[in-house]
This record gives sequence, structure tokens and C-alpha cells, in this order.
Amino acid sequence: MINTEPQYNPQPEKVEYKKLTWKQTLKSLGPGVIFMLTGLGAGDLVDSSVAGSHYGYALMWVLVIACMIRFIVVNILTRFELCNIEKISLFEAYTRISKIYPFLFMTMAIVLGHMAISNMVKGSGEALYYIFNGFGSPFFWSVIVIISCFFLLRTNVYSQLENVMKVLLAVMTIAFIYLALTSTPDPNELAKGVFTFEMPEGTGLFGSLAITLSMIGAVAGSIVNFLYPRSIRAKGWNDSSYKKIQRNELLFTIIIMVVINLSIWVVGAEILRPQGIEVTSLSDIARALEGEFGHIGGLAFYLGVFGALYSTILGIIHGYNNVAMDNLWIIKPERKEKYSTTESDPLYKYIAIFFMFSAFIWFIPGMPGFIELTLMTTILQAACLPAIAIGLLFLATRKKYLPTQFLNNWFENIVLIGTTVLALWSSYKIVIELF
Repeated sequence: MINTEPQYNPQPEKVEYKKLTWKQTLKSLGPGVIFMLTGLGAGDLVDSSVAGSHYGYALMWVLVIACMIRFIVVNILTRFELCNIEKISLFEAYTRISKIYPFLFMTMAIVLGHMAISNMVKGSGEALYYIFNGFGSPFFWSVIVIISCFFLLRTNVYSQLENVMKVLLAVMTIAFIYLALTSTPDPNELAKGVFTFEMPEGTGLFGSLAITLSMIGAVAGSIVNFLYPRSIRAKGWNDSSYKKIQRNELLFTIIIMVVINLSIWVVGAEILRPQGIEVTSLSDIARALEGEFGHIGGLAFYLGVFGALYSTILGIIHGYNNVAMDNLWIIKPERKEKYSTTESDPLYKYIAIFFMFSAFIWFIPGMPGFIELTLMTTILQAACLPAIAIGLLFLATRKKYLPTQFLNNWFENIVLIGTTVLALWSSYKIVIELF
């Protein structure tokens, strides 16, 4: 149901953008880095390594397009958050389009939050099982992960722990970049993978179509993209004068994300594929690293995986929970009047508990493993893109919401339309393939 009530406002005067020195610019790299750490998790690791090991460089163009989509979509979302005339939040703006959106976003946040945390809990348990040389079992260590998350959410320890996890993530990143550089990738094959738009034949869970859609979901993102504009406001960037600072920070973040994903992909194409290693578990990747570095290679990999996944678990619990609560408050405004913040609402704690303990469902015998669960999660994320893109296309092209200088340009509109069509078509093909 579309709300067509006109709400015209005078256009603001010319914006004077804030300028930063190089030192101030480096200090400003906060929201984007946190956004990358939250979004860069199991999906990027699995999809890039699986695509490289199964198809070489043939699908690398999908990674480039997915990163471009993420930059454009997140930049438009944040531009609206900073520059809209009425100073309303994104979720309030989506409600102007249809009353269905808050119900949709709340459901998406809870379902995708459950799926994302579940595969990260599984992956963290598997990593710890290897790190501690096979002591216990992956399930035992997953229980330890959940218990520790439960207690960390009740303390302020996480602010210090996050720095340690960033170091562990850096270990994984450095390991992949080193492997990528020493594997001497063929520049011609790299160029061919990026520019020829080849779609190789493949069937089943790791078919090229499934991996394409999964990668769009993992890299282009879905509901996770709302976490960036929310963190921008938390940093105090709350008007259009911060637009250029925000855009440059986001661009830096996306470039780092491309470098990490390309490095993982090269490892898959140059190390896993020639050895005939097709990724079906984390141990497949670790085995290749052990072949290059010995046991220390596998250990460094699993330390990095644990750092990436564990630091992301708490970020998703907080971020997805806030998305769910923001939309619940739109549906039930009396709760917003009763509680000062989303974290003080008792439902916030209940959703967090659900996120953590519902992960154990996926440990029932016969349930999908870590790799399969990760691909399922990112495919669901991609399936959510059309609803976000269609609403954003409506909001970011209307003068009653944005000043003229901040409206979408023709290229941004084409990207949003193309993303919507691609996600709808791919979702249809995946459903046909599965059933």
C-alpha cells in the first residue's frame, strides 16, 4: 500500500562539506571498518574460495559487480540517511512507501540473523577444534562460543576483545594476500575472469548459478547494509555536510573488501584447484595452507577464521537485533515512548538469546554442514535484495524526500533496477533447481 500524501519541503541552501586533514581522515575510518568486519565473514570466505576452487577465474566478474553493487546501494542508503529533508530514519522512510516494510525488515533481520550466527557458531567451533589439536569436538567448542557470547553481552569486555579479534582477522588477511602473491596468478586469466562474463556449467549446490547468487548475497549484502548508515549516526555524522567524508570512507572500505576477496579467490584458483581440492569444508582450505607453510599455515588460517567469525557474531547479534527493534518500534510506537534505547527494551535481550541458542538446531545429525549453511544464508540474503532496492529506487528519486543535488543519477538507478532483476531471476532459478 503506497502512501501518496504529498510532503513538500523547501530545498536547503548549498551544502558546505566538511574537510579533513590526512590525520583526521585516518581517525575517521571507524564506521566503515566496523561495517566491513561485521559484513566480511563466512560468506566472503566460502564463496570466493569455492568459486576459485571449482571454476578458476571464470566467475571473478561476479565479485567485481557484487562489490560495485554494495558500494552503490550502501552509499545511496547513507546519503538518504544524512541528507533527507525531514531528517527521518531509513526505516521510517520505507514505511512511507508501504506499511508492510517494517514487518518485512523485522522478519528479515530475525531470520537472517539466526542463519548468519548459526553458520558462524559452527565455523568458530570447527576452528577452535583444530586450534586445540582435536581436543573435544566441534560441537563442544561451539557450546563454549555460545556461552562466552552470552556472558560478553552482559559486560563491557567486548570493546577490548574486539581489538584482539581484529588482529586475528589481520592474520588471515595477511596469510591469503601472501599466498595470492606467491601463487603467481596469470594476469591474462585474471583479466579474462573479470571482463568476459563467463558462466561455466555446474550443477547442484556448488553450481555456477548458485555461487553467483550466493556471492551477490555475501558481498552486495542485504539487511546488513542498514548497519552502516546506523553506525554513521552513532558516530555523530548526522547531516549532509558529512557526505563526502562518508563516501570516501565507504570507498576505502570497499577497496579493502575487494583486496581480501580477490586474495581468497586467487588462493582457490591457483592453489586449491590445481591440487584438485574442491572446498566442501574449512579443512580443505587449511590443508592447502599446510601444504605451503606446514602446520603453522593451517593454524594461522584457523586463528584468522575464528577471529573473523567470532568478532562478527557479537556484531550481528547487536546489529541485526537493532534492525529488528527499530522496525518493531515503528509497528509498536508505544514501546519507543516507554524505553529510551532499543537495548533497554526487554525484547532486545530475548531476541539476542534466540539468536545464540537457536544455532544448536543446525547441529542435529543430517543438517547441512558449515559450507552448505553459509551458501544457504547468502542465497537468502540475495533474495532480500529486491525489496530493499525497489524501495530505495522509490525513495532516492523523489524531490519530496531529497534535495535535487542528492537524488539518484541515471547510473545509480540502472544499478538498482539491474540488481532487482538479477536477484529476482536468480532466486527463481535457484527455486527451480532445488525443487
